[in-house]
Amino acid sequence: MDMQLQQLRYFLAVVETRHFTQAAEAVGVAQPTLSKQIHTLEASLGAPLFDRERGSVTLTVAGEALLPMAQRMVADADAAMVAVGDIAGLRRGEVRLGATPSLCSSLVPAVLRTFRGAHPGIRLHVSEGGSSDLSADLLDHRLDLALIVRPEQGVDPALDALPILAENLVIASDAAGPPPTISPHFELTQLAHTPLVMFRAGYDLRDVTLEALRQAGITPRFAVEGGEMDAVLAFVEAGLGVAVVPSIVLANRPLLRATPLAAPGLRRTIALAHRRRSVLPHAAAALRSQILAHITVEGALPEGVTVL
Repeated sequence: MDMQLQQLRYFLAVVETRHFTQAAEAVGVAQPTLSKQIHTLEASLGAPLFDRERGSVTLTVAGEALLPMAQRMVADADAAMVAVGDIAGLRRGEVRLGATPSLCSSLVPAVLRTFRGAHPGIRLHVSEGGSSDLSADLLDHRLDLALIVRPEQGVDPALDALPILAENLVIASDAAGPPPTISPHFELTQLAHTPLVMFRAGYDLRDVTLEALRQAGITPRFAVEGGEMDAVLAFVEAGLGVAVVPSIVLANRPLLRATPLAAPGLRRTIALAHRRRSVLPHAAAALRSQILAHITVEGALPEGVTVL
């Protein structure tokens, strides 16, 4: 059986008007075209749908049987078109964004505020985690986009990771206490005798810091170990030690002091990643564009963060 949606629309128009010419006018086609399509539908179904005697048009038994199903099929098709149109027009849908803790507490809120204002019907889901976990979530289709720290060895080839930002790592210390050094810049070797607040195992910043110390031949002194970003910053605010953090997280922390690291310093690259072979949903593509637009706005990024 070859039954087309347009034929069902013509059928319903005839049912409503009980007149082929008026039905043709209602759907915007010539009467012979509508009559031909009704005949084709009847041939496809193997039964007449209308009695056309003495100038009246009435439903046959087969037509009566088709009527509720045709109404439901056309209504479902119309609803589907509206739903898809809403998604394509960014009136509905969802985006699953992943970001590292430092970006969740700095860049992401401002981006989502702007995006939400432009697209209030889009549901936003944010996952906070380390870059390796976020990359795995992308590969497993649990995320649409992720802001990750790009490792030196690169990302999984199944991911497209566009470098968007470079940020300096700085020494965070308690602003109410004495500076961690009398010099304008903090020498990495000073961490050999400066109490250090260290992130938990598996944290991107922990790996970066410990590798830099290892290369410098330094064994750090841990004051506190095992926290997430907010906990580490709170421990530093309490005067328990210093921490190596991205400069971006100190933009709105007046109780903390940022001291630049001496050359060559430590920098990391932030990338915007998604699955390479997947087409981004409309909402995710719009959020990706919003992120890229946001980082180019003057004053949107704190000192020490540069656009690539």
